[in-house]
Amino acid sequence: MESGAAAGPVAGRFPFPYTPYRIQEQFMEALYGALEAGRVGIFESPTGTGKSLSLICGALAWLRDWEEKRRQEEARLLALGAGGQDALSPQQARPGSADTAGQPDWVTAFVQKKEEQDMVDRLKEEQIRRKKREDRLEKIRQNVQLKYAAKRKRCEEDEAKRLLQLSKEALSQGAGEGALDQLDHNEEELILAEYESDDEKKVVSGLEEDDDDLEEEHVTKIYYCSRTHSQLSQFVREVQKSPFGKDTRLVSLGSRQNLCVNEEVRRLGALQLINDRCMEMQKNKHEKKSNEENEGKKRRVSRTVCPFNSFEQMQFLRDEVLVEVKDIEQLVSLGRETKACPYYGSRFAIPAAQLVVLPYQMLLHEPTRNAAGIKLKDQVVIIDEAHNLIDTITCIHSAEVSGSQLCCAHSQLLQYMERYRKHLKAKNLMYIKQILYLLEQFVAMLGGNVNQNPGSQTVSQTGTVLKSINDFLFQSQIDNINLFKVQRYCEKSLISRKLFGFVERYGGPSSAVKTNKENQKVAGLQDFLLTLQQGSDKEGTPQSPPMEAEQDQLRTASPLMQIEGFLSALTNANQDGRVILNRQGTVGQSSLKFLLLNPAVHFAKVVEECRAVIIAGGTMQPVADFREQLLCCAGVDPARIVEFSCGHVIPPENILPIILCSGPSNQQLEFTYQTRDLPQMMDETGRILCNLCNVIPGGVVCFFPSYEYEKQVYGHWEKSGLLSRLAARKKIFQEPKKANQVEQVLVEYAKCIKRCSQTGGQMTGALLLSVVGGKMSEGINFSDDLGRCVIMVGMPYPNIRSPELQEKMTWLDKTMPRAGGQTPSRVLIENLCMKAVNQSIGRAIRHQKDFASILLLDHRYTRPAIFNKLPQWIRERTQVKPAFGSAFAELRKVRTPCILSCYQHCPHCPHLDLFRAFPSE
Repeated sequence: MESGAAAGPVAGRFPFPYTPYRIQEQFMEALYGALEAGRVGIFESPTGTGKSLSLICGALAWLRDWEEKRRQEEARLLALGAGGQDALSPQQARPGSADTAGQPDWVTAFVQKKEEQDMVDRLKEEQIRRKKREDRLEKIRQNVQLKYAAKRKRCEEDEAKRLLQLSKEALSQGAGEGALDQLDHNEEELILAEYESDDEKKVVSGLEEDDDDLEEEHVTKIYYCSRTHSQLSQFVREVQKSPFGKDTRLVSLGSRQNLCVNEEVRRLGALQLINDRCMEMQKNKHEKKSNEENEGKKRRVSRTVCPFNSFEQMQFLRDEVLVEVKDIEQLVSLGRETKACPYYGSRFAIPAAQLVVLPYQMLLHEPTRNAAGIKLKDQVVIIDEAHNLIDTITCIHSAEVSGSQLCCAHSQLLQYMERYRKHLKAKNLMYIKQILYLLEQFVAMLGGNVNQNPGSQTVSQTGTVLKSINDFLFQSQIDNINLFKVQRYCEKSLISRKLFGFVERYGGPSSAVKTNKENQKVAGLQDFLLTLQQGSDKEGTPQSPPMEAEQDQLRTASPLMQIEGFLSALTNANQDGRVILNRQGTVGQSSLKFLLLNPAVHFAKVVEECRAVIIAGGTMQPVADFREQLLCCAGVDPARIVEFSCGHVIPPENILPIILCSGPSNQQLEFTYQTRDLPQMMDETGRILCNLCNVIPGGVVCFFPSYEYEKQVYGHWEKSGLLSRLAARKKIFQEPKKANQVEQVLVEYAKCIKRCSQTGGQMTGALLLSVVGGKMSEGINFSDDLGRCVIMVGMPYPNIRSPELQEKMTWLDKTMPRAGGQTPSRVLIENLCMKAVNQSIGRAIRHQKDFASILLLDHRYTRPAIFNKLPQWIRERTQVKPAFGSAFAELRKVRTPCILSCYQHCPHCPHLDLFRAFPSE
């Protein structure tokens, strides 16, 4: 990169913490242009090229310039407004003019003048609000004593609340207020409140104080979202280090699971339980206010409200968030310190924030987006790590329920209804009966009876059947039920939360249930849950780890939560999804799954409302899926779509991608389903690895298409003796299937490589056998010695026998045009394969001075349709080698960059002895 390039106008336009790479300048220029023109952009910048900083500095530079332009325009309009009649435009001032409707010129002038005056008034109001906010935030920045005063006030309020509670308890002793019609103490919390109407009313959040503040106008902002909590935290830290870190109003949003500071609620563990408990506390707060107004009525049992749900404290937290950039962890700490809810407090900061950082789910799921108060109209959205965006949208809007969950939910709900029938209003009973009927019919569709143990009911006709939504509703005889109303009832009544509380109270073996007649049916619930547990134990499944056991317990205790998601999915348009009936050995093992075929329907509103949308990632190739399946299907004009892809910052000699067509014994490499199981193919793969491990230092990562094939090849090598030959040069590690074991394997792998590089000897490092699409093919960095060579065995095509994939292929062929002479279904299969390949081989090069070789073992990679789907920075350096000999000679030369880039900086390079032992030709 030429240093002079960074010193020109580009460097001044984009403040940067250091002299940017030339590709970063190009990225920021293209990003700025896309935002300015209101485009939908697909941006690719390989990992290690500073993509996050480029996004931050490019986008915030645009926002800074846009705000300045708007301020200038406001000043001009306000100046015109102050000028009275002089503010009229030339068309208004022209005498004798008339508009197209034939109105007199004085009428046109009056209307336009009125509109202009309204705009000036609105601008003045905005200026006053903005000035108020800026003064308030500046005061907090400058006057630290305000924080201490607020903290002292909180302590005083806490003490007052404590004394008041003690007084209430003293007065209520012996008053007998804890029971209602012989219900146990506090059991009233389990009873559903009266459901007044099916028509949606204005949602009451329980935070109704100071409505003017809540209705604050949303400034133009950038919504940045990524996949994981850790990626979002890392992005916020990059913002903090950037030149924009001091004066950007940033707010981090997250789930209740990440942001809740109420320990009682956090202990529930599962996200759905935390959500329901929090919403119930909001509702309790609102009901508490209503009840306190009715002094003459019989007092109801006191219901729990959240102590962190203080409007005043959340306003204070909002201002603290806007004053200084904070990540999720800092936000939670602030919430604990201020005794304010970070989940709701951060939402208060959205209108005034310039940069909102949030997870995928919150942006891409419309109900979640609306609940959070996110308004996308004329805003900018940046979706990072978006290589799996289509799959993410599909997963968010798909749902699956098992036969066990359906039967369990039916039993729980039936017991609940019998227990509290006398205390439930007519509308509640009506909806509960509708839900019970739905559950009966769903189990019947799986070939079972809801009143029998699902674990012992054998399914007569096993297999997988796909149905359209309408066909499923009709055949299950539920087409006469309004699922929209049922879904709304579940959401507003919090029935799943009530049911969970009921099961917590009476469903466990430790629960003490009275043996009177009223409780005999509740005891039956215990028996049913016990038979479910015994049924699963008989199947001989291994004992689950504590974490998995906890999830199993949750699934048994609150299946209605999962079923609500399935009911919601059934409200999609008929043509956009399918219902999959998966009938296995027993009803309990069988399942119903909703498959979303057209993710574009849920992305359309995002691209329609936003000023600009940027889809970014390290590896976005092949981009045809994004363009055709997502953007064009969402109604985006092709002229609005812009694509940008940049190279890597590493020198060309630091990467050696090779397509190898045949092995050491001239066996052609073609790992199809028909040929990959042949002994000669597995032997040839082993011989290639043995040769490579002899000359490549450090770590070698080898990706297989599946866990099953990796296990099969490993077993074959073990029998043939190839495994012992490999183990003489590299210690062999295998990727585990269980996620909680991955980190330990990686730690041992890294330790082995470090130890070998320091001690020398015959053992030169480690070999890691991984799986495409597994835990190590995404998000894991095999930088430096951890990945000096990445090998891809075959082409990881998806299983085309999968009913879900077959239905997707059929749908694409019906709805999409052919591209380049290929059917859309064929393009989909190739794209799924190459996306997986690109993600895996991109694990090795992680920074400017890194180097590695990449080996693609299959001659089919040379086909133009496949080859062109490799990332550009890899494709332009790829060599095709028909024979192994020439490829091996090139691979031995890849050691040279280490001597050039490592020895010049460190004359004590641990690899030098290794290289001298294997001199280059």
